[in-house]
Amino acid sequence: MSEEREETLNPLEEAERASGRADQELFGIGDLAEEFEISTRSIRFYESKGLISPQRVNGVRIYNRKDRARLALILRGKAIGSSLSEIKHFLDLYGQHGEGHRQQLEYLASRTGEVLTELSARKEALEVTISEIQAIHNECMAKLSEG
Repeated sequence: MSEEREETLNPLEEAERASGRADQELFGIGDLAEEFEISTRSIRFYESKGLISPQRVNGVRIYNRKDRARLALILRGKAIGSSLSEIKHFLDLYGQHGEGHRQQLEYLASRTGEVLTELSARKEALEVTISEIQAIHNECMAKLSEG
């Protein structure tokens, strides 16, 4: 019997595979802006912060698969509320050849744990506020129906 081995991907590979564009090698800034539904200005901003570093050919930015995957991770990081410096730290942990994959996972587990704790606290506070507003609403409706 052959034993099936589950393939583990690093975050860059996961982002690349999720896009459905894993086979494409090179991208223009417009391609990425359209794919991720962000402005070209945003992409240039991330470049200015050192988060991505495309090659330039005759002054034109050319992004490779790694740049594209990094952009996907930048946007995922922003979606969970990470600052650009936190995102840069996470991306830098990867290293040149993926040697920091475990450190990336540890950092991500820690960061997402913090976000979950924070969101749970907000959720509890919202539930209390909703209950208070519901009670006020019910009281108002009861008084309106009395008279």
